[in-house]
Formats: sequence, C-alpha cells, structure tokens
Amino acid sequence: MSLHLYDTSTRSTREFHPARTGTASIYVCGATVQSVPHIGHIRGALNFDVLRRWLTHLGNDVLLVRNVTDIEDKVLAKAKAAGRPWWEWAATHERAFETAYSELGCLPPSIAPRATSHVTQMIELMQRLIDAGHAYAAGGDVYFSVASFPEYGALSGQKLDAVQQGESAGEGKRDPRDFTLWKTAKPGEPSWSTPWGAGRPGWHLECSAMATFYLGPEFDIHGGGMDLVFPHHENEQAQSRAAGDGFARYWMHWSWVTMSGEKMSKSLGNVVAIPELLTQVRPAELRYYLVGPHYRSTIEFSKTALDEAVAAFRRIESFLRRVVQQTGGVEPGAPHPEFTAAMDNDLATPSALAAVHNAVREGNVALDSGDEVSARAAAGSVRAMTGLLGVDPLAPNWAQVAGADSGATRALDSLVGHLLEERQRARAERDFGTADMLRDRLLAAGITVEDTPDGPTWTLKDN
Repeated sequence: MSLHLYDTSTRSTREFHPARTGTASIYVCGATVQSVPHIGHIRGALNFDVLRRWLTHLGNDVLLVRNVTDIEDKVLAKAKAAGRPWWEWAATHERAFETAYSELGCLPPSIAPRATSHVTQMIELMQRLIDAGHAYAAGGDVYFSVASFPEYGALSGQKLDAVQQGESAGEGKRDPRDFTLWKTAKPGEPSWSTPWGAGRPGWHLECSAMATFYLGPEFDIHGGGMDLVFPHHENEQAQSRAAGDGFARYWMHWSWVTMSGEKMSKSLGNVVAIPELLTQVRPAELRYYLVGPHYRSTIEFSKTALDEAVAAFRRIESFLRRVVQQTGGVEPGAPHPEFTAAMDNDLATPSALAAVHNAVREGNVALDSGDEVSARAAAGSVRAMTGLLGVDPLAPNWAQVAGADSGATRALDSLVGHLLEERQRARAERDFGTADMLRDRLLAAGITVEDTPDGPTWTLKDN
C-alpha cells in the first residue's frame, strides 16, 4: 500500500500496512460529553472521517470505533453545578455531539461505545494487570504501577523520573507516578461493584478496555488530539501492553484549534460552538474550513480565515453548478494523480485541495471555450476528490441541508446561471456596459457576484 502516515510513537512517517489485509481498524478517542461541542472538539472527528474515506477508497473495509466518555470528573462536576443528574447531562451532550458529527458530514462510526457500558471489560483488564504484578488495590482504589513497566514513556518521550500524572495522590498510592485505574465510591457519585469495592473507572482504563473489546488485542490505528499523548495515551499503551496486548500499531494525533494562540477550551472561555457557527456558514463550508489545513497543523481561528475558506468552497460549488446547468449533470469520476499523491502523503489535504482547485480552473476554461466534454471530465474529477474529503457540493447530504432539491432552488440556480453565462459572454466580447448591467440586476435581486480566478461565484446577500 502506498499510504504513508505519521506515527507519533516512532516520530516518523511510516508506510501503512494493516494487521489484516483488506481491513483497517481504528480507535478514536471521542467526546467527553460535558458540554456543547465546539470546533476544536469536532476537528478530530472530521480528520478521521477523511482518513476513513481514503482507506475505503484504497480498498479497505474500515472498522472505526469512536468512544463516548460519559463518566468522568468533568461530566460529574458540570452536572452537579447545573443541578442535573449526571446521566441526563451526559446523554444531552452526547446527542449534541452526534448532531454536530452528522451536520458536518461524518459517516457513522462502526460503533460508538459508552464507557459506562463496559465496566465488565474494565474489571477484567484490572484483574489481568494485578495478576501480572503491574497494578495493585489500596483502600478501594486500583493503581497502575508505572515503575513495573520498563517501556513507560515510549510513546510520549517522558522520562520516568519526571513523570507527573496531574492527579491527586490517594492514601494507598505507593508511588506518585502511578495512575488511577479505579476510583473508590464517593457520596453522591455513581458507582459499580468490583472485587476491590464499589467505585467508578479512571479515564485511561476506559479506552483500553473498549478498544481491545471491539478491535482485538492488537489493532491498526489509535487517534486523538495532541494534548492526549501524555498522560492519556501513554497510560493506555502502558496498561494495555503490560496486560499482554499489542494494542495500537500506529498512533495519529491531530493538532489544536486555537484563538489568540491558546488552545480552544471551555475552561479558558475561548470556544466557538458548532451551533453558533452554523448560523453564519453552511455545514459544508465549515467542514471545508476544518479539513483544509493538514491535520497535524494548528488552526488559528479567525473570521477572516473562515470567510476565505467559504469563498474557496463556493468557487468549487459554482463551477459544478455551471457544468450541471450547461450539460445536464455530472457523476463522480476519478481523482487526479496529484490528489492521490497528496492523500497518500500523510493525508496532505492542503495539496489535495490545490489539485481540486486546479481542476476547477481547467474546467472553467473548458466551459468558457465551449468544450463541454473536457468540462464534464474535470467536474467528474472534482466531485470524486471533494467526495473523498466529504465536501462534494453535489452530494445528497449537502443538497438536502441547503435545500438544493427544492423546485425554488433549482429555478434560482437556472436563472442565475443563465444571467452569469450572458455576463461572461459580454465580458469576453469586451461589452462591459452589458456585463455591469447584468451584475447590477443580480445585485438588485439580492444576489452578490464575485469574480475569481476559477470563474464567477454567486451567493444570496443574507448568506
């Protein structure tokens, strides 16, 4: 396989070979459902949706597990502050995340397991660790012994002497570097029975139990945000391998969305929620904005950058509209070799989108010269490439969201398209008076026209 992915564990780009030929298995750390999703939360899901689409395009059956952390300190604290049951708070925000995933075009995961549904698997994993001498129970808590596992730090590069887990030390913790697998029951908190007493799971334990339950003791790719490399993913790898599982063969991490240089987070109060943004731009446009940068590069959120992404998406959309209006429709074809090379190079989406826009420019030139055959071929390639990124403007999900299947929208597309064609002909004949008159007629009707290197685009002014 020609696909190469950056592997955090080796700090290098490696050729991807699935453990089982023809099947790619992926575990993605999903949402801790404590609040309404913001674009920092959703970026990772979109990145791995693109990976999943590309792996499928390469001929793989993809098993994608994206968990839901529905029991965790932050969930309990937020629910308590709001005076609502923890389970209701978690379920409410789980639905909000699922809505956001769907609105932004994420294909459904193979399964989205909840942590609270896998306590049995967590107990089994803890027992294996205790039996192997890598964990111990103390006062109702269960801890992983970091010093017992010589490979600790291999993923993150942490030095054993410098490890700080960022959690309070329980009375029975033998070493401050040890991390909690199971927390003893506290008044007012949910709990489950175990051989070591009632309590609830630690965050790190949850993902190891769910990943191996669904994907087996060894699977292909584990993904998450770069802030999870330590301690979360380091601890996942340590406890899983200490128990005898091979666990993840590749580790992929996406970078942050920031505002003023700070990671977007609820605690800092610098979040841009998905529902808010979708009152300003269409879902396909927001997806384009979030998948356009390379997944390992930081996105510094700004309205200017968002507007530029929206304009770029609309140039693609305008070209495809022109082809449909002039030729009666277009089906997806094959991606350009430049696009394929970019995607095989660690999902280099900026270069992939450059290939898309090159095809758009070539297609517009063909349309302007009357070469409908070449224009349709370019449009078919554009649809294939944007479809693999999940941003094909003609895909049914975006058409449904935008109302493009309605009779009114089809009529508007046709009328505006004809006027733009007349305007393009007038400009080509240097009849600028007629061209300006047609532009003014559209503007008076509430339609803004923008001339771009890829051809004219139009939008309703209230967009």
